Amino acid sequence: MEKKIIVICGPTGVGKTGFAIALSSVFMGEIVGADSMQIYRYLDIGTAKPDTEERRQAPHHLIDFVDPAHDFDAVKYVAKADQAIENIIHRGKLPFVAGGTGFYIKALLHGLFKGRTADEKIIARLEAEAARKGSGALHERLATADPVAAARIHPNDRFRVVRALEVLESTGKPITHFHEIHQFAPCRYTVLKLGLTMDRELLYQRINRRVDLMMEMGLVDEVKNLRQKGYSCGLKSMQSIGYRHVCDYLNGITSHTEMITLLKRDTRRYAKRQFTWFRNDKDMIWVEPHDLEQARLLVAEFMTKTMRTTWSNDETNDD
Repeated sequence: MEKKIIVICGPTGVGKTGFAIALSSVFMGEIVGADSMQIYRYLDIGTAKPDTEERRQAPHHLIDFVDPAHDFDAVKYVAKADQAIENIIHRGKLPFVAGGTGFYIKALLHGLFKGRTADEKIIARLEAEAARKGSGALHERLATADPVAAARIHPNDRFRVVRALEVLESTGKPITHFHEIHQFAPCRYTVLKLGLTMDRELLYQRINRRVDLMMEMGLVDEVKNLRQKGYSCGLKSMQSIGYRHVCDYLNGITSHTEMITLLKRDTRRYAKRQFTWFRNDKDMIWVEPHDLEQARLLVAEFMTKTMRTTWSNDETNDD
């Protein structure tokens, strides 16, 4: 059976949530999140997680289900997303995969890079070094040897930092080299990919306003409450954009004004990296967030086209 999905992606702050809700309501859809931070419970304001009213307007999956102290990766995401999509299709609904974590989306559509067998001795040595010096020290080494990989990996993501350094030591080549030569498997779904875009300066203005709104909504108190629940600032989930900035403020590293300035700057930089990631996808169809009518026509055409292809294949098989 052909499995059709709609992907809605783009940079942070562009309006993916509202766009996905509006479009899914037209096509009896349900939304599967593709955001590596909205998966965590209690991290609501800083992740711009869909609120109660937005979830009432459209069923959402893969948000708000992982404890902040637990690790979560693309392998686990694909397994959960596959199951959610299967269930949605079984109910006769159309899955809309919506989010800004490009790696999650790519893994869902094409599978993961299998790579080579890791050298466990090097892994153990690097893990021990990370335990002594901190993952930040290893990240600095990676930034010198493979700046492209380092730019994609957060300094506190010890697993990926160690993995990248292990590949470098074992092969003499950066992990980005293997990613570049790796050919992903054919798409696992029949998919229409819609990327949301807008004028860069307008997006940056929206991001700045959203940071101000997060502060008004109580992001600082949210982080305080998380720490009171026992979730330390050293957790991977707490080192994401917004939460690490508030942690630095609460720990006296930055002032309140510096916290906001840095949060706005780093969010804009993150949006720029997301644009770069999605722009590399030649199958992406770019639309403005306000142009729901164009998107509706694209989805309708996609559904009609795939249905015709299915009927044509069925007729051929009947012969």
